[in-house]
Amino acid sequence: MRARFLVAFLFLAAAANAAIAPINYRHRVLANGLDVYSIEDHTTPTVAIQVTYRVGSKDDPPHRSGFAHLFEHLMFKSTAHMKSEMMDRLTEDVGGENNATTGDDITLYYETIPSNYLQTLLWAEGERMSSLTVDEANFKSEREVVKEEFRTGVLGNAYGLFYYSIDKDSYAKHPYKRPGIGSIEDLDAATLADVRAFHRTFYRPDNAVLIVSGDFDPKQLDAWVDEYLGSIKKPSTPIPRITAAEPPREKPKRFDEHGPNVPLPALAITWLIPPASSADAEPLKLLEAVLGSGESSRLYQSLVYRQQLVQDVSASADLRESTGIFYIVTTLASGKTIAEVEKALQAEVRKVMDGPVAPAELEKAKNFVITAALRRAETNLGKGSTIRDAVVYQHDASYANRRLDRLQAVTAADVQRVAKKVLGGNPVVITYTSGGAK
Repeated sequence: MRARFLVAFLFLAAAANAAIAPINYRHRVLANGLDVYSIEDHTTPTVAIQVTYRVGSKDDPPHRSGFAHLFEHLMFKSTAHMKSEMMDRLTEDVGGENNATTGDDITLYYETIPSNYLQTLLWAEGERMSSLTVDEANFKSEREVVKEEFRTGVLGNAYGLFYYSIDKDSYAKHPYKRPGIGSIEDLDAATLADVRAFHRTFYRPDNAVLIVSGDFDPKQLDAWVDEYLGSIKKPSTPIPRITAAEPPREKPKRFDEHGPNVPLPALAITWLIPPASSADAEPLKLLEAVLGSGESSRLYQSLVYRQQLVQDVSASADLRESTGIFYIVTTLASGKTIAEVEKALQAEVRKVMDGPVAPAELEKAKNFVITAALRRAETNLGKGSTIRDAVVYQHDASYANRRLDRLQAVTAADVQRVAKKVLGGNPVVITYTSGGAK
């Protein structure tokens, strides 16, 4: 067992320190505003397509939370020339896959398919961008699906309301405080006119990024993109943008949340962090790894292994287009109190603020983060996702080929500096105990 761990560690160290080949991409902007990136790679006869719309839960209208998530579902329904769920037939029936996800800042749709089906899927993406059927039947059908997801994932999960509360309690003003899944009340209050207005506003070529990565001929790709997506008209109306920033926290805050039948109490502590485009992004990701990534992290070793205060613990630097949050989340061990766990957590927070990270610990954190990035970029979908994140969050695709060098350049002093800057700020403490549905 020890030998396998040694081999794995040596692999991680070698990977993190090896020369990193850049992701070679082409970029063009169509006349209708569609942002197009392509990454040619003939290693396998497959291709990945991603269409990212710059609309996420932060863009949901007031008292209409869950609209971006609702459209994640609606975009798989019928169009002028496709039946409902046809995207599944065009991908899964030829050995591929498709999926979608809604985030705070974006909604993403993707397919991975054999490359000889590229033309078909570009046509299909053009179809749902230009002629999606937003009618009463589709709206009501998918609204019920989203409501059932809420019941299952939030109300039916013992800790669903806990995670539902983290953004809500962490943000005072920014629309990030609206949970992405929405609420049953807001969904029930929505009308077809509301949904159609949201669709007209955000689902358009000048609000989208198309990324194609894999086995294709560049000239043929350009021709198909021009034919199926370049022909879509650009609306004349402006796209509303969220420009307000989350105000600094003036004092610490506490929230006591409750859920039915909670087996063991849970605790979260959050701090505000700068946007993903900040120069502090890389030190923050390494701080995350030092504190809470894996069983050798400081929090796991201290709270789970040595003190046996909690069942699990993790840390995350949740970097977003605007103000993000750094959070620590833990589920208590049986018989332990929130007060003693919170005290132990704060002790570890002070320790990383007061003393520099040891060289070996920093190297381990870099190996962890960099190797994850390298593994991600081994696939067509992963390469495209790396470019997408750079485009969306740094507003610069070339950052994708600079990020790992920036991570390597982070020093122990950098990690300690951001720890003091972020963790020295005013925290929000969220406790979660059994107490009936809220």
